[in-house]
Amino acid sequence: MASLEKLQGTELVDCARANAKQGIQTAARQCGYGDNLNEFARDLRKACEDMNLQVKELSELITDQDMMLEIGEGEIVAPDTEGVL
Repeated sequence: MASLEKLQGTELVDCARANAKQGIQTAARQCGYGDNLNEFARDLRKACEDMNLQVKELSELITDQDMMLEIGEGEIVAPDTEGVL
């Protein structure tokens, strides 16, 4: 659901990260910036700088963990119960 207000700070970074795979237009809309991509990019850059994140492009917010969740690779290996190792 798109934000009714322009998000700022960590909320902006979190929302942008959650929508980064869908592209800048979708991320801007979801973060409350509508079609104002320039303002979205400027505010996102500032929010990232304030958090000491070195991000030049929206795609850089997508983490390896996000990619693994999408790919679904890997298998969890664990005992059936705590007593069986």
